[in-house]
Amino acid sequence: MTGETSQLLPITRAACGLAGDRGRNGRVCVQIRVIGSAHEPFTDTKLDGLDEILAWLDSWDIPRRWPAGPPQAFPQSLVSARSGRIWARGGHFGHSQVPGASEGDPGSIDISRIIGEESPEFSVPRPREDFRVLERVI
Repeated sequence: MTGETSQLLPITRAACGLAGDRGRNGRVCVQIRVIGSAHEPFTDTKLDGLDEILAWLDSWDIPRRWPAGPPQAFPQSLVSARSGRIWARGGHFGHSQVPGASEGDPGSIDISRIIGEESPEFSVPRPREDFRVLERVI
């Protein structure tokens, strides 16, 4: 409730608390823990210290997007989809959205209070065949 933040490990060390090799995907992977309950969304509080955390993440080029959409409410979040393809896009995720994880946190949070208005999804790259057709036209 105080907004106090602590950095326990250097950001250059992979997020070791994530399942499997998800914290070692070749890009910056940060795990941020919020003391709270999946039953009561922490985004319903004041979010003291959030601006400083986001500025720090921005300095590491962490994209301000939430590719998996808002996390589901608890307990539905225990069985929510955890797509490796979506994870590979990078950005912000709830623990309940990380492939291989079995946790249900953070519950139904308001992601717009964290990253601002949802950034538009970028498209998935087109198959190579589409590019071959374009090369023949040009």
